[in-house]
Amino acid sequence: MSGDDQISHSISDDPKTPLLPLHDEIQRGHSFRSYLTSIFTPKNVYILLGPLLCAIICLCVNLGGNSTGRNMLAVLAWVFAWWLTEAVPMPVTSMSPLFLFPLFGISSADAVAHTYMDDVIVLVLGSFILALAVEHYNIHRRLALNITVLFCGDPLNPPLVLLGLCATTAFVGMWIHNVPATVMMMPVATGIIHRLPMGPTQSNVENKFCRAVVLGVTYSAAVGGISTLTGTGVNVILVAMWKGYFPKEEPISFSKWFFFGFPMALLVFFALWGILCLLYCSRGSGEALSAYLDKAHLKRELELLGPMVFAEKMVLAVFSVLIVLWMTKSLTDDIPGWGALFNGRVGDGTVSVMMATSLFIIPNKKKKGEKLMDWNKCKKLPWNLILLLGAGFALADGVQSSGLADMLSKTLDFLERAPYLALAPAVCLISSIITEFITSNDATTTLVVPLLIQIAKSMHIHPLLLMIPGAIGSQFAFLFPTATPSNVVGFTTGFIEIQDMIKTGLPLKIAGIAALSLLMPTLGAYVFGTNKHVL
Repeated sequence: MSGDDQISHSISDDPKTPLLPLHDEIQRGHSFRSYLTSIFTPKNVYILLGPLLCAIICLCVNLGGNSTGRNMLAVLAWVFAWWLTEAVPMPVTSMSPLFLFPLFGISSADAVAHTYMDDVIVLVLGSFILALAVEHYNIHRRLALNITVLFCGDPLNPPLVLLGLCATTAFVGMWIHNVPATVMMMPVATGIIHRLPMGPTQSNVENKFCRAVVLGVTYSAAVGGISTLTGTGVNVILVAMWKGYFPKEEPISFSKWFFFGFPMALLVFFALWGILCLLYCSRGSGEALSAYLDKAHLKRELELLGPMVFAEKMVLAVFSVLIVLWMTKSLTDDIPGWGALFNGRVGDGTVSVMMATSLFIIPNKKKKGEKLMDWNKCKKLPWNLILLLGAGFALADGVQSSGLADMLSKTLDFLERAPYLALAPAVCLISSIITEFITSNDATTTLVVPLLIQIAKSMHIHPLLLMIPGAIGSQFAFLFPTATPSNVVGFTTGFIEIQDMIKTGLPLKIAGIAALSLLMPTLGAYVFGTNKHVL
């Protein structure tokens, strides 16, 4: 054996040889790095982002000694960080106020839990039971086929299909609240979408058209609601505040608002349609979609459905009665509506659940003893939506009760020094931003409009010149699903993402602000008489 071999042999025989331990250390090094990599994933970083932002605000922000308001701001940062990054499932994030509010001293466990079953949430719950009935009896498919046949054109024209669907939704949204309007029309939209391929076989053109259909219905209901006093709670709040603050002035009647609101809504509607066509309806999309939305084929399918049976007619009748009850519950000052009979104790949610309950009582005449609906059919109720809405109301209540709302109001004082031509767009923009990030549009109107009245008085201009931009601006909340309940309805279909809402909602918000800035000092001055005298 050579010297080198002996040395090699002696080293290999030495039990203290470092060769194998070094190999183990390398493996352990790789294992440790892999372990760190597995921990510091983008998802986990996003999870930590919420509590981190919350801690930074609690430690570094001073809101004039209001610790509750500071804590509320910290909780908002936590919740919105998780919502925007989707660090945890959105319904789970929606439940976080249930433990964050008591822990940070914002409100008690009972108080925050009560906000998760608001009358608007009850309204949505009842509306969704009715929507499930519509879906169960394929009524939405019948409506979808009729609308598509009417507007699809020959050859197929996707922008025309979008126009028909959006116009129908906006018309419905004129007469009933945005949420039930969206709930009622969304099955029609998904009925059209389900005619197209799904999953991996879906082309980019088909995917874009699906997104356009859902976005169109979601935003059209809100745009249509601007037209009439009954279209949204914001308009009602504005009119009530005008009467409360200026009782000697002529009240804003239904017709007076319509003469201003309808042209306003019309401009925003065509802006929405143009944005959807530009972003989601590329050239050649008609060819790609014609195989699934051919007019002759659609007519044949409509004929195959046959005449409407008793169950379908009854579901539509219940829905129609519900719409009439919603529209007539509260009309004008001279005609208070049937809600006055109950001294204001009845809400829209009351009617919604009452009519939904009737579906479990009325027979469907298919089988003996079988009703239009049973609880097994309700297993598809979107509880994620209920939790999301509950979180929105909880945050709104927390902002008010913590004093954070008053602090936000004071930040608008700088508007007193601004010229009106810049003030109207600024008021509209601020109001819409508050709704996007803080609370519902009804609460935003309640918060902002009284301050705008004071600013108008100090500037010696007619209060409506600021009140109307502030109120309508709160309805331009198009960027996030949590901004309004109708946005949530569209988002929970699963066909759109937050990025789609931002991409479509941002230019729509700009178009809405521009339209309002144009019409308020011109048509608004004529309709409301803001150029005649200063109050």
